[in-house]
Amino acid sequence: MGLVFTILLLVLMIGALIDIITRRDDQVKHLPKVFWIILVIIVPLAGSLIWFLVGREYDSEGIRLPRPRERRSGPAAPTAPSRPGDTRSTEQQIADLDREIEEWRLRAEIEKRKKQQGETGAE
Repeated sequence: MGLVFTILLLVLMIGALIDIITRRDDQVKHLPKVFWIILVIIVPLAGSLIWFLVGREYDSEGIRLPRPRERRSGPAAPTAPSRPGDTRSTEQQIADLDREIEEWRLRAEIEKRKKQQGETGAE
């Protein structure tokens, strides 16, 4: 019985350490990641349980469990291709980009003139 408990404790500790290390800093609550790692190493059972209950930031959906894939028999059914989000032609897209570039150039020119007028008005 002691061997089973030890193995389960080791698996829980390794799982918690992997989870802590792979989380981004904004997904860790209450303590920095380094302190969570130290806590799990020093007090494996309590540290791992506290990590999963308090320290981990869960998505709004909760814990995601992997689901086994359904096996299909026979050939896969063809799916309809997805419609593109932008239905403009390449020429229309290029024309829009040219207009944006011209607008940026004009804005930069206006800024430059404002700075020049500000310099001459300050003298």
